[in-house]
Amino acid sequence: MRPKIRDVKFTYEDYLLLPDDGRRHELIDGEHFMTPAPSTRHQRILENLLVAIKVFLKKNKLGEVYIAPTDVVLSDLDVVQPDLLFISSHRSSNITEKCIQGAPDLVVEIVSETTRKTDEVIKRKLYERYGVEEYWIVDPELETIKVFRMTGQGYVRSSELSNEAKDLLTTPMLPDLQIPLAEIFE
Repeated sequence: MRPKIRDVKFTYEDYLLLPDDGRRHELIDGEHFMTPAPSTRHQRILENLLVAIKVFLKKNKLGEVYIAPTDVVLSDLDVVQPDLLFISSHRSSNITEKCIQGAPDLVVEIVSETTRKTDEVIKRKLYERYGVEEYWIVDPELETIKVFRMTGQGYVRSSELSNEAKDLLTTPMLPDLQIPLAEIFE
């Protein structure tokens, strides 16, 4: 008789013991995901988004924006480090000294060859399950941004923006924010 194989899941307690090795460690449904440090292009795009949103928030005081590595603890089995996240003023109690406890209002992931499936499928479903109001998937290669917004039936892709089409990135949660995609991908 074969011994029964147990399905072992990592918890937030296990996560805290992972090495600080320059890689991004995340837990999704208790499974450990690890990705290498991002490319310089990825980081430039992230910085462009951060600056545009930060300048807007400084004037409008609607909440706070954070970039990776910031732990977002959705549950004991789900701990992620989105590239960028926005927490509105009404969810500010989710912000602790160590991490974000609960769902942000907006999450942004910048895909790479190694993270595409995780970002477009696994994380999209995770963020939807935990009630992240809006999810942006930024594709540096295609210079596009897919915008998913929460509805009563879950996420719907509300738009797919393109640098080629000279689109503007906007969101109802940050009224009057308009970022030309050319600024994001420059």
